[in-house]
Amino acid sequence: MNIGMKNLLNKTGLHPLHWPFWLLFSFLILFIPMRSLAADIDQATARKLRSSGQILPLEKIHTKAKTIKAGKILETELETKNRLYIYEIELLDDKGIVWEIKLNAKTGQLINLEED
Repeated sequence: MNIGMKNLLNKTGLHPLHWPFWLLFSFLILFIPMRSLAADIDQATARKLRSSGQILPLEKIHTKAKTIKAGKILETELETKNRLYIYEIELLDDKGIVWEIKLNAKTGQLINLEED
């Protein structure tokens, strides 16, 4: 091993074979998608939130989503992101395109509409 490599090992304390792991680990930590920071809400919690008036009933959310984009609702999820409850609805339109509609769960206000 040359002197430069020994100096580098002494400074970092890492063996050269561990560097690829740490580089990958660092990359993953820095570039985790923001979507992964959202947390899904289970049914029991959703019922409590609905009963307490913190979120709108699913029927109202579905009606709102269909006024934004006509079609068949495929899936609905309730999640929280940055202390905001969000309904995420996947909808299939009459052209066969799947859309993702995000609505504020408390107000029904549109947050985002995009082709999925």
